[in-house]
Amino acid sequence: MFYLSSAIAAILPMMIYLVIIWRFDRYDREPFSFVLINYLWGALGAIFLAIIGSAIIETVLSIWIKSPIKLNHIETIIVAPYVEEITKGLFLFIIFTNRRFDNITDGLVYGGAIGLGFGMTENFLYFITFGTNFSEWLIIVVIRTLFSGVMHCVATATFGAFLGFSKFKGTPYKVALPILGLAIAIFIHFAWNLSVSFQSTAPLGFLFMFITVLIFITIFSFAILSEKKIIYNELFEESAKGLIPFEHLAILNSSKRNRNGWVDESIRKLYISAATTLAFRKMELKNSSGSSKIFYEKDIEYYRQFIANLLYKPIDFIS
Repeated sequence: MFYLSSAIAAILPMMIYLVIIWRFDRYDREPFSFVLINYLWGALGAIFLAIIGSAIIETVLSIWIKSPIKLNHIETIIVAPYVEEITKGLFLFIIFTNRRFDNITDGLVYGGAIGLGFGMTENFLYFITFGTNFSEWLIIVVIRTLFSGVMHCVATATFGAFLGFSKFKGTPYKVALPILGLAIAIFIHFAWNLSVSFQSTAPLGFLFMFITVLIFITIFSFAILSEKKIIYNELFEESAKGLIPFEHLAILNSSKRNRNGWVDESIRKLYISAATTLAFRKMELKNSSGSSKIFYEKDIEYYRQFIANLLYKPIDFIS
């Protein structure tokens, strides 16, 4: 029963956070199955590599540091942030070339999912290890659910956001921005671990995480607003060509698009998806080259044709 309760306390809150983050991406929402893959990497792959990496470094450090207390502090405050943020972020590097990963919002969602998965597994291990009685167990559950798990989410999401921002930048930015993002992720992790390692600084840690989460929400909100502008601006050109009706512009980039009545209900969801994808493909084309540019050009023509067939049959717009 203890293990079951710990498993539920570890899994349920992180899954709720995951769904909230996924749904917050309202305009170009990624397939939940792909988001879940990132979550599972954090829960299994990143944890496994972090345990191995931390064990190796701790073994090496133990040659010079004989005090178990000092060694534990160094491992918690210095080693863990570096190792864990690198192992969590490794999967973001792997999926970075995937065309689903194309902006800041995607980085926030994918990175957040990895962090939440990592937090879930780590929370479970803490719950079953340090929850010696119900009151202690409950305190650990509350603190780690509201703060530690969220810290993992925010830290890795920060790295993901910098990766997403660098996606269509030049080579210097592709190198500098991920390094900066990883450094900030490590700092967030370091600052939290440092503050809660000592009773006198723990309140500062809670305040730090509260402010960090507010910043995270603000950045996420600005990223969503940016997507809203991209959809309007890119589809405005299509409206001028006669593909997208002008009255649809203010609907396709707002919550009104989920209402019935503004377009034939049998095509509404397909139309929204195609128009949104067309807008982002046009933005991506402007910032791409080589084989990627060819892919986006073909994709843009495909979605123009698809939308024209949905709305007009036969095609009646200026190409």
